[in-house]
Amino acid sequence: MQGGSGFSILWSGSKRPHMPSASSSSSRSKAEDPPSPERALAELPVRSKLDELLKLARGRQRVLVLTHDNPDPDSIASAVALAFLLEKRAGIETRVVYGGIIGRAENLALVKVLRLPISPVSQVVFDEHDLLALVDTQPPVGNHSVPARYPVEVVLDHHPLRDESLGAPFADVGGEYGATSTMLVEYLRAAKLEPSIEVATALFYGIKTDSRDLGRQTTPADIEAYLWLFPRVDKHLLGRIEHPDLPAEYFRLYHSAIGRARVYGQTVVTVDLGEVYSPDMVAEVAERLSFLEGMKWSLAMGTFRRQLYVSLRVRDRRMNAGRLIRDICENRGGSAGGHGSMAGARLPMPVGRAGAALRRELTQDFLEAFGAKGERARSLLLAGKSAALER
Repeated sequence: MQGGSGFSILWSGSKRPHMPSASSSSSRSKAEDPPSPERALAELPVRSKLDELLKLARGRQRVLVLTHDNPDPDSIASAVALAFLLEKRAGIETRVVYGGIIGRAENLALVKVLRLPISPVSQVVFDEHDLLALVDTQPPVGNHSVPARYPVEVVLDHHPLRDESLGAPFADVGGEYGATSTMLVEYLRAAKLEPSIEVATALFYGIKTDSRDLGRQTTPADIEAYLWLFPRVDKHLLGRIEHPDLPAEYFRLYHSAIGRARVYGQTVVTVDLGEVYSPDMVAEVAERLSFLEGMKWSLAMGTFRRQLYVSLRVRDRRMNAGRLIRDICENRGGSAGGHGSMAGARLPMPVGRAGAALRRELTQDFLEAFGAKGERARSLLLAGKSAALER
C-alpha cells in the first residue's frame, strides 16, 4: 500500500469491556528467577520487555516490520500487531512488508478480508526507514528479505533461539510460546492496548493455525491469549478466512500430490510435488499427509522460482523436526527452521540433472534419519486399506 502506513483503518476498533492486562495475569509478568545473561531479555517480565522495546523505538522516524518470506498467518498477524503497538505507544509511522508471495488461499483471505495493510517488500525503500524489525523468524535463519547491509534491531520470534540473533539490540526469541502471535498479545495487554476487530481476528487466526487449534505444542500462554482474543474476534470474518474460494490449480496440485506420494514401511510418507504455484502448498501437503493412518513422518518438497522448498511434519516425539531439517539442509546452502513437530527449509535449486540429484539425496538423507532407508517405496494409492474397511 502506498501513501503512508495505512494502519488508521485498523486502529479505530470499537470499545470493549476491560480485561485484566498481561502485567497482572501472565506467568511471564511476575518476578521469576534471575535470567541467564545470554537470554536476559527473553526472560524478563513482559512489562519490562515492552519498556525496553519502546525505549529503543522512541525517537525513530519510520519503522519497517518484515515477516518471513511467503508469510503464514502467524507471521502476518504478529507483524501487523507489532506495527499497531509501535504506532500507538511510540508514535512512529510503521509499515509492514513481506518477501516472496502470499499464495495460499486462506492466507490471501486473511489479508483481503481483514484489509490488513501489508505490502510486498519490492514496494519499499529500506533507506527511508531508520528501524528494522523482524517477526516470526530470525536474522541468521535466512528466510527473509532483509538485505545484509541493513541491521535488524528488533527480533520477535517464538522459534528456538539462534545465538546470532542476540546481536540485535532487542531480541525476544524463544520462550514458552507456540506462536509469535501469542507474544504480541502479551505486549498489547502489557501496553493496555485494545486491538481492533481486525487485529484481534488476525492474531486469533495466527495462534489457531500455528498450534493446530491448540492441539500442537501449545503452552498455557497460548491458551490464555486465545481465550482473551476470542470475544474480540469477528466470527463471520473468521469463517470467510478459514473457508475461502479455492482456485482450480489447488485441486490439480492435490490430484498430483496423491498420485506422487510414496509410503515407506508403516510410518513414513513422502512426496515430490515438482513445480508448485505457491510455496505455501508444500507445507500444506506435508501437513495433510501427516494425517495418513499410522504415519509418524511426512515429508514434502516442491520447487518455486528456482528454489526448492522442503516441509517436514513429525509425530514421533523422540525426534525434533527443526533440528533435523537444519542438519540436513543448511550444509547445502539453504535456510531452515522450525521446532519439535514441524519445520521447513528453502534451498537453491540447481538446473537439470543436478536438481534431480539434489531431490534424491535429500529424500535418502531424510529416510535414513527416519530409520526407513532400506524400505521399499509404495504408491500411496496402493498402500493398503484402512482398519475401518477391513472390519
